[in-house]
Amino acid sequence: MDFGMFFELQLPRPWAEGDEQALFQHALEWAELGERAGIGYAWAQEHHFLEEYSHSSAPEVFLAAVSQRTRRMRLGHGVNLMPPAYNHPARVAERIATLDLVSNGRVEWGTGESSSRLELEGFGVNYVDKRAMWAEAVRESTRMLAAEPYPGYSGEYFSMPARNIVPKPVQRPHPPMWLACTNRETVKLAARLGLGALTFSFMDGAEAAFWVNEYYDTFRAECRPIGQTVNPNIAMLAGVMIDEDDAEAIRRGLAGQQFFKWALAYYFRFGTHLPGRSRLWAEFEKSAVDPMAGVAAVGSPARVREHLRQLEEAGVDQVIMLQQAGDYPHEHVCQTLELLGARVLPEFLERGEERRCRKQEELAPYIEKAMRNVVPVEQAEPQPVEAYPVLWDRLGVDAEQWGARRSLDAAQMWRLNVGGGNR
Repeated sequence: MDFGMFFELQLPRPWAEGDEQALFQHALEWAELGERAGIGYAWAQEHHFLEEYSHSSAPEVFLAAVSQRTRRMRLGHGVNLMPPAYNHPARVAERIATLDLVSNGRVEWGTGESSSRLELEGFGVNYVDKRAMWAEAVRESTRMLAAEPYPGYSGEYFSMPARNIVPKPVQRPHPPMWLACTNRETVKLAARLGLGALTFSFMDGAEAAFWVNEYYDTFRAECRPIGQTVNPNIAMLAGVMIDEDDAEAIRRGLAGQQFFKWALAYYFRFGTHLPGRSRLWAEFEKSAVDPMAGVAAVGSPARVREHLRQLEEAGVDQVIMLQQAGDYPHEHVCQTLELLGARVLPEFLERGEERRCRKQEELAPYIEKAMRNVVPVEQAEPQPVEAYPVLWDRLGVDAEQWGARRSLDAAQMWRLNVGGGNR
């Protein structure tokens, strides 16, 4: 079983000068500690405007910094928001490829459609159409990474002419892809489309086994990849805080995990938010919150090991640990990561490679079957693109008079394009 760490980058008010800078610098330190502990994945969210709950609005920048502080850790978008009003598909492809290059091929490409009203309406995304936007953008972004050149596209939510998207990623045809899943239906959708399932949910072993079995049954029977390759994996979330003393770990850790769940519901279900004025942490402290007795990775090393064993037995491929939530002090996060490496993860890491080999052997015929359903990118017939045809029209130069074009000096170009008012 693999392990990841989740960078939501929570920052409850009140805020002091320098708090955001400290949070990001601490997070880079956590990534280094996590890699030393044996954690193989760093997942960074993309959220916008969700004050206190998530200050991770530019994960590609954060993950690029992590890439230079680590050597083996996989760098996961958890997730890219794919409706084009958030991120144009070509810009997604360019950033994914660039991150893959600067990290020497360590990108995991999670995708999602977004849900909160604050975010959707902030970017003018229609809630009803967001799933269709996601599907169109995901399919075309994968084609952009794989094709040379991309043949272009005329769609419902975005269009662009034939272009060659550069750079290309290290991992060809594109990095492993995932889908953010919040319920059983999206887990099955991920399986049908050949995507890993990022189930950002807290579960016990019995519930996890049900979701795992449903995912793999669907993958084996129904997979028709949306991308150019497949990534059969299912990951689940575990809130984590560890101390040698079980009661002390719970005292330190429970409120932060409760805030994570409460603030998520606030933004996505019941809250009325006043941008720049609302105080989430203060409201949380006054609220009746879920006791969350099932957050079993908050406790002593023994308690955490037992919870992870249950998820391992359920067939979970990766446990993503929420190591920072609410008002956790930096030193408590560091201690948790150190105890994970020393007292919790070694036995799982020892079993991990053998388990991965068994899984690959068992799934090989189903992966081969799924790959036969990949829709290849058609051969492009791009049209030549003139640099500035409007300039020749203004000068009265015939389009075939190449010599005249070459004779334009820099001053003429400036007068026509800038001085002439073409701004």
